[in-house]
Amino acid sequence: MKLLAHILFLALAVVLAQCDEDTSAVPDRCQGLEMDAVAVNEEYIPYFFKGDHLFKGFHGKAELSNESFAELDDHHHLGHVDAAFRMHYENSSDHDHMFFFLDNKVFSYYKHKLEDGFPKDTSEVFPGIPDHLDAAVECPKPECDADSVIFFKGNDIYHFNVQTKAVDEKEFESMPNCTSALRFMEHYYCFHGHMFSKFDPKTGEVPRTHPKEARDYFMRCSKFSEESDHVERERCSRVHLDAITSDNAGNMYAFRGHHFLSKDGSNDTMTADTIENAFRELHSEVDAVFTYQDHLYMIKDDHLFLYKVGEPHTHLDGYPKPVKEELGIEGPIDAAFVCEDHHIAHIIKGNKIYDVELKASPRVAGNERTISLFDNVDAAMCDGTGVKVIKGNHFYHFISTHGFVAGRSLPEQHRVSLELFGCDH
Repeated sequence: MKLLAHILFLALAVVLAQCDEDTSAVPDRCQGLEMDAVAVNEEYIPYFFKGDHLFKGFHGKAELSNESFAELDDHHHLGHVDAAFRMHYENSSDHDHMFFFLDNKVFSYYKHKLEDGFPKDTSEVFPGIPDHLDAAVECPKPECDADSVIFFKGNDIYHFNVQTKAVDEKEFESMPNCTSALRFMEHYYCFHGHMFSKFDPKTGEVPRTHPKEARDYFMRCSKFSEESDHVERERCSRVHLDAITSDNAGNMYAFRGHHFLSKDGSNDTMTADTIENAFRELHSEVDAVFTYQDHLYMIKDDHLFLYKVGEPHTHLDGYPKPVKEELGIEGPIDAAFVCEDHHIAHIIKGNKIYDVELKASPRVAGNERTISLFDNVDAAMCDGTGVKVIKGNHFYHFISTHGFVAGRSLPEQHRVSLELFGCDH
């Protein structure tokens, strides 16, 4: 009996060890990873590759790469992707194709389907470019002298002309060795370890303020590096906002993950803090926020939290309450805003917008309309200049709520980091 019990104990120990091993094999980007490759898809969502896993966007858990690109495993055991980029040149036959490099092979995908005839030898598709690359990134004209792809292998850097297939070797002395590279919002980033360096694709020049921590700007993590400048990180992060609002005094609050950025309307001073510290009852990650009569209405899942604006913000007794009870609509909600001196909360769910009369009792969500220009939005706010609608890393300015809802063409695109928060890099 003792022998049987001992055998069962050993068997259980082996199973638990295998479970731990399987769990530990799933990478966690917030632990600080050196990515193997980075590329954006046709919807400009960055794909970060690590080993046989893939992170889609700036937050979320890893998934197996072969779930999205099965043929990588069919043709070649997917231990990792060496390099990747998206070809985005209107006059190229490979426009909007994603290229993946594994050892001496290249795979070309269009809308997540492998193109006929691929994989091919790297030398066949990109003559003059070596095998076993470290990184690759597209570089359109005029950011490069011609529509090009920049390839990295150790200290060697190659500019490949897409039209002529000519190869120009470069010496970028100030550049670190890139393990992956990314073009995002017309800027170029070289990732090395869990750091990144912005660089000029023509000269390789790197700003004196770089390198920087990748987790601070390209990932949504609950904790950041000890050296992190919290204000700069929140101003310059490439991760989309969860919610944004402004009050009648011109103060602005922008929420992202576990942190938020506030801007003083009287002097434009910006400060950053954790949601846990300033809004303890919320803990983190809000869905939508709007301001009304010096109160912050903060929506998380199916509940509404109410705070009186001040130093510190005061959580009102009796809250949170169900969103349905307070606003007459089921949560969750994507975005919400109130325009100055008005008493209507505009509630956005998907591509629908509803009006809630805040002076009414009970409150009811009515006047449902379809938003023609967006399937969904990340955040929105209204101030004296009109409505700002945020989608990804950009925002769009509309003169009025009606202009936003009934518009037939998108207004000029603006960068959130630069034009809302003054980040210059």
